[in-house]
Amino acid sequence: MKTSTRLLLTVLLALGSAGAWAQAAPPPPPAPPPGPPGAPPATLPDWDHLSPAQREMLIASVRQRWNDAPEQRERMLRHAQRWQAMTPEQRRQAADGMRRFEHMSPQQRREAKVLFDQMRQMDPAQRKALLDRWQKMSPQQRQAWISAHDDGNER
Repeated sequence: MKTSTRLLLTVLLALGSAGAWAQAAPPPPPAPPPGPPGAPPATLPDWDHLSPAQREMLIASVRQRWNDAPEQRERMLRHAQRWQAMTPEQRRQAADGMRRFEHMSPQQRREAKVLFDQMRQMDPAQRKALLDRWQKMSPQQRQAWISAHDDGNER
């Protein structure tokens, strides 16, 4: 998943709490002084301390995607609702998984998608059993399993 897509997901999650936006936000803190060239960037403030222009810039990409892809709206909203329901640890694990997914080959991504789709329909014991079987499979057996369980649906 691209950084812009991750940003989009994060902003979509914030959309779930739109009522909070109606409240006046505290004034943004003064901009930190620029550091020396090559120094790491200063830490950015939390949402409530972003300027209106910064907030608009973050939301604009979500607004554009929402408007350009009406067929994706239900999915986008579902993802935002799931993210809101996650604990901080679950969010960290999801973000780690997204980073791993970005670095996979197309074949690895296909396998991960099929495995994920199958596993989310299972209870924890079934997931563990599948992972144990998966680790013992040869590459040819894995490919046959993926082909048998791949419904071809893209999320």
